Amino acid sequence: MDSSALAQLPFIAAIFAIMYFFLIRPQQKKMKEHQQMVEALRRGDQVITQGGVIGKVTKVKDDNEVEVEIATGVSVRVVKSTITSVVSKTEPAK
Repeated sequence: MDSSALAQLPFIAAIFAIMYFFLIRPQQKKMKEHQQMVEALRRGDQVITQGGVIGKVTKVKDDNEVEVEIATGVSVRVVKSTITSVVSKTEPAK
């Protein structure tokens, strides 16, 4: 290796460090927060899906599926990971 290649090595390492702190790390944090939100879903929570549908969780079926009531008497099964946010939480049952 010549001296110009060695001089570029710290610059390349700095670019990778910047990419990690500005792109990769925040994305991992966001994914972790979303997973925690999905795991904490319970009956009565009002949610918004990726498709923009707003509804109330009526049943948590299994590990990756919930039943959401989108209108009176109209329920749909939704994969938990497609829920983007929880609008209002219910108090835990005593």
